Amino acid sequence: MKKHSLILTLALATATFSGCVSSSKHKAMVNDLQDQLMNERRSNKENKQELTGMEQKLIATAKDKGQLQSSLDEMKKAMEEMRARQAEERKRLEEFADLTRRFKRLTDAGTLKVNIIDGKMVVSLGSDLLFAPGSARLSKEGIAAVKEVATQLNAIEGKRYQVEGHTDNVPIATSSFPSNWELASARSISVVKTMIEGGMDVKRVSAASYGDTSPVQPNDTAEGKAANRRVAIVIVPDLSKLPGYDELQKASQ
Repeated sequence: MKKHSLILTLALATATFSGCVSSSKHKAMVNDLQDQLMNERRSNKENKQELTGMEQKLIATAKDKGQLQSSLDEMKKAMEEMRARQAEERKRLEEFADLTRRFKRLTDAGTLKVNIIDGKMVVSLGSDLLFAPGSARLSKEGIAAVKEVATQLNAIEGKRYQVEGHTDNVPIATSSFPSNWELASARSISVVKTMIEGGMDVKRVSAASYGDTSPVQPNDTAEGKAANRRVAIVIVPDLSKLPGYDELQKASQ
């Protein structure tokens, strides 16, 4: 607006005084008004540059604030996940302690072992106690031990179990068991059926065979072979309780 006023003033001055003042005075007046106009334009340009600089600073400040908020959100999420992991670890330690207490008598008697294998809680029973060599029929002592184990495990709420059959590396080839896969499978199924007879909920237990593929000791000694001939009852981890499960679920959809 001020710029237009100066232009109008210059025009009026030129028209009004062109006939009343000398040529030199008229020229000086015009030059003075032109200088004012140029100064005004220069000032407007500087103001515009200053405004542009302020806008850029505001944008940068907003961006920095957004990055800071994003960093704070990520840190908060990481802290929550760490607390969840710590809580889950404490819970698993308590569950393992409870498991060892439940089976103290059988552990002391040498009937079974309670271990952590590959991050999972496992109750292992030696096959030599449960079965005769090359057989999948449970012995009388084996039936009693499996039913006692089933009673204790069934009392633990919210857990599922997988019964794994394992053998040593000595090959077997009979009409009933063409290989160690079939022998280990038949033994795990026999244990599952006996656990169900002992009160285990059928929906909470399953059977699997590993044959001779997952030894716990080298098979180069009699003791090692005996340790590898076993039935392992694995407490199946509940993945829904682990940190990051919700993100994993979303990624799989």
